[in-house]
Amino acid sequence: MKKKIFIAGGVSIDSIIYLPEFPQPRPQTIHECRFNETLGSTGSGKALNLCRLGFEVTLHALIGDDIWGRQAIEELQHPNLRFIYDIDPNGTERHTNIMNEAGQRISVFTNNVDENPDLDYNKFIPMIQDADIVVVNLAGYTKKLLPLVKACGKEIWTDLHDYDDVNPWHNEFIEWSDYVLMSSDNLPDYEPFMHKMMEREKKLVVVTHGCKGSSGSDKTSGLINIPAMKVEKPTDTNGAGDAYFSGFLYSHAAGFSLKECMQAGSIAGGMCVQSARLFNSELSATELEKQRTLFYY
Repeated sequence: MKKKIFIAGGVSIDSIIYLPEFPQPRPQTIHECRFNETLGSTGSGKALNLCRLGFEVTLHALIGDDIWGRQAIEELQHPNLRFIYDIDPNGTERHTNIMNEAGQRISVFTNNVDENPDLDYNKFIPMIQDADIVVVNLAGYTKKLLPLVKACGKEIWTDLHDYDDVNPWHNEFIEWSDYVLMSSDNLPDYEPFMHKMMEREKKLVVVTHGCKGSSGSDKTSGLINIPAMKVEKPTDTNGAGDAYFSGFLYSHAAGFSLKECMQAGSIAGGMCVQSARLFNSELSATELEKQRTLFYY
């Protein structure tokens, strides 16, 4: 039987600008670039990867009653994915991402959704109760879901992204979560944070380092480091972290070890960066296991 996942938060439409290197901080005109406008954000990325790995996914997010909201609805189509949304008068979340050839990103949030929308949070209870796994993404409105998930007796997976171990806005997510994944982009000295999370009785904590691999720890393992899946020429690194999260969660749900979960995350992330979208169309549970034998055994 397919496992059911409820994901809260994170749908946008992104304008992506590809440049050989980031512009210097001076007035200038750039005459040529590669450009893409596509679905983005962390809920979309996780949902579109997890549904391809065999989960029944329910995703909730805020979108606008606008052309970008309709684009999001159109792109979030898959037999294993149910997209539920509320209309935000602010409009659909928009990002402008500037990418360099190294795959690094400068992201500008050009339109934000309401931090405190007027929602009936009781409507989420049946979705949470029906789910085997609950993922609460970083968003203003999802903070109110954290105690609700716990009241339903469910554990919480969260993705802190580029948290710096300082910003107080993340505190509720850290406090309520059971499983923590994040990037080391803004936290190069990440090991003390990992130790702190395990001292706070988290089930596990994993920190990704892009092309440098990932580090993880749980209650039965010390610090584990694995390399990233080698990709000769990435197409687009947007969504790689959410693909990693999805591959990791797929293996965790199947009862694999922490190291094997990290390997699966690395493979899903590596496959993602070979696509211009938030997922690789070839991703499946079968393909992930095939790639595991090629890269890690």
